[in-house]
Amino acid sequence: MPDTPFSLYIHIPFCRKKCSYCDFNTYAGLDGSFGPYTAALCRELAAPGAFRRRPPVSTIFIGGGTPTVLPIKQLADILAACRAAFDVLPQAEITSEANPGAVDEACLRDLLSFGVNRFSFGAQSFNEAELTMLGRIHAAADIGKTVAAARRAGAQNLNLDLIYGLPRQTLRAWRHTLLQAVALQPDHLSLYSLTLERGTALRAQVARGELPPPDTDLAADMYELAAEVLQVNGYAQYEISNWCKPGRACRHNLTYWRNLPYLGFGPGAHSFAEKTRWWNVRPVPTYINRLAALEARAHPRPAMAGSETIDIALEMGETMMLGLRLTAEGVSTADFETRFNRPVTDVFGPQIKKLKALGLLTEDSRRLKLTPAARLVGNLVFAEFLPGDM
Repeated sequence: MPDTPFSLYIHIPFCRKKCSYCDFNTYAGLDGSFGPYTAALCRELAAPGAFRRRPPVSTIFIGGGTPTVLPIKQLADILAACRAAFDVLPQAEITSEANPGAVDEACLRDLLSFGVNRFSFGAQSFNEAELTMLGRIHAAADIGKTVAAARRAGAQNLNLDLIYGLPRQTLRAWRHTLLQAVALQPDHLSLYSLTLERGTALRAQVARGELPPPDTDLAADMYELAAEVLQVNGYAQYEISNWCKPGRACRHNLTYWRNLPYLGFGPGAHSFAEKTRWWNVRPVPTYINRLAALEARAHPRPAMAGSETIDIALEMGETMMLGLRLTAEGVSTADFETRFNRPVTDVFGPQIKKLKALGLLTEDSRRLKLTPAARLVGNLVFAEFLPGDM
């Protein structure tokens, strides 16, 4: 698909405090690295342009970590580097993550002036005890204040992230968070079930018996409650974990779910293009040092730590797995045949038949979709389409 525009992910690996549930490649207390890191990131962004003349870009997502811990001038430099190296299309979606209570109206207004047109705020909960347990540095009241500041600054596309299935979280507390969130009228909501990731402080607390393990059955009830509350309040579900107002689906994440090409920049960032997936070195000092030597050893992937070739079987399986996450769109059988020159039933006929019989898959207007019941057991469905040695 040589004419398909890229999506860019820009990783900012810094935060003021590491949250108790977070296993991302992020670090607190590295303020002295902000300048050298920004310079290294801009050099990495420039590298592909030396080998491919300004590829088109339809979305940019600046994530982390917390991008807005960087000085505003450095964020401006990063976006300028994106535009210098790539043909950022006029209607590109440009998202920046930010923490409630950590950005003011002036900062948000500056970001909008640099071309950011979508903000994603890590609200997570409107319950003070839950925010404390999660290690968040904001209070519940900060969420509404930050949303109001963004609207005053001129933001017209806002997302709130929320987490459910927490230790000791009740259905009533979750309903409160949902109602508080929709009262702010964000354009998009991302709802994630807590996973106790290896190496996180929260997992260690559960292992020591300081907190009870999450209740998976209760988490399923919370998911179903969210679907009901959000539908009543005008939000359409378009992906297993994502709801939006009309026309406000996250275009950047649609790139991933449609298994289209993307480029990641920064330590630990992943990329997928031209039948190859590759990933960058993770330690921030290693990344900075690697990029410092870029001029001496120019390479289109100067921070790469490893790569794998995506063969046709894996690409077809991942296209099914990712596309079925899109609850409204699903996988188009026509698009699958165009992409792979084979009907999907020739490749996955037995799996499709089995999942339909189990009530987990349905076909509508030549689109394969998860049934509502399957959204709670999506991983069981996805596993049917991946090669057996995965």
